Amino acid sequence: MRLAKRIEKLPPYLFVEITKKIAQKRAQGIDVITFAIGDPDLPTPAHVIARLTAAARDPANHRYPESDGLPELRRAVAGWYQRRFGLAFDPDKEVLPLIGSKEGIGHMALCFIDPGDIALVPDPGYPVYSIGTMFAGGESHYLPLREENGFLPDLDAIPAEVARRAKLLWLNYPNNPTAAVADLDFFRRVVAFAKRYGIAVCHDGPYSEVAYDGYKPVSFLQAEGAREVGVEFHSCSKSFNMTGWRIGFVVGNEKMVNALMRVKSNLDSGIPQALQQAAIAALEGPQDCIPEHNAIYQRRRDKVQAALAKLGLKVYPSKASLYVWARVPEGCTSAEFCAQLIEETAVVVTPGSGYGPSGEGYIRLSLTTPDERVEEGLSRLAQWRRGEKLHIK
Repeated sequence: MRLAKRIEKLPPYLFVEITKKIAQKRAQGIDVITFAIGDPDLPTPAHVIARLTAAARDPANHRYPESDGLPELRRAVAGWYQRRFGLAFDPDKEVLPLIGSKEGIGHMALCFIDPGDIALVPDPGYPVYSIGTMFAGGESHYLPLREENGFLPDLDAIPAEVARRAKLLWLNYPNNPTAAVADLDFFRRVVAFAKRYGIAVCHDGPYSEVAYDGYKPVSFLQAEGAREVGVEFHSCSKSFNMTGWRIGFVVGNEKMVNALMRVKSNLDSGIPQALQQAAIAALEGPQDCIPEHNAIYQRRRDKVQAALAKLGLKVYPSKASLYVWARVPEGCTSAEFCAQLIEETAVVVTPGSGYGPSGEGYIRLSLTTPDERVEEGLSRLAQWRRGEKLHIK
């Protein structure tokens, strides 16, 4: 038996390895507290669950769904974008529901990348951008996100010969893992760059509704000309605490949306219709859950940032996303620091190096840990900083 070379080149998915380490510790009877995975601990809103439950009993929803989703869901997505960003999309041509945005992101490379083509990928960044590129036979040219540039890619630093070969540019703001944000001026420069080199832009924006201190993230597609060159991926996962239901969508350039629909129609059979009904309830129903959830995340953010600062780490203030990004002490790698924490405090954080070489020297903490566990985790870190012996059961 010989596996495909692409599988041999495939690195272990970051969180699979972290989950294994957590399981090993817990198997030893150790109480592990994890700030690793950005999976909301808050429940899906009750009205969404009610719609899902009712839809699950409808025999019409027990059959194969369509690959392009229910027309009602596409209209709900278009309506939500109109209310939130003032953008109008044709629900039949510029909107496509996805089995979670990760699925669409992974498949988008198949729409553009031929063997030898280049995708421009942020570093550090969500691993699926580069993995999808590899699956399609392409190469990733990494764009370093540096703190001196506000963790935005320097488009002027991309060599012209690389830009000419590039087919896709991946962006993600509010950003995972750095929690950086981008404004419309930056997105306008992205549009100009994409037009200059004929590059398709994919903006991954699932954290647009997770924001703090009155900040309101913008959409890439609000920039003039953005719809001519790109699309935006979004999701119900973070906005409505629906990670387990796997509902996402992509909106924007008609040609790009259609290409992804054609790929999907040959690879999957669509989203279960009861789940689509739940997404409609989330998008069209009350939105007051969003500020309520953000207030909880902001309270956690403030505590985590303060605790890390007391540890002597440089913390980058988070205006949006579910994450806090911090620099590890000098003379220590990201992996070493994370390993030390889990061994000595049973607290798990994510090494920045897991998101790419430019993430080395940083750690990421997720704010999706229940309040009482946040308190316990931060208490352990404070004791550890003071050199006290921890008694972890």
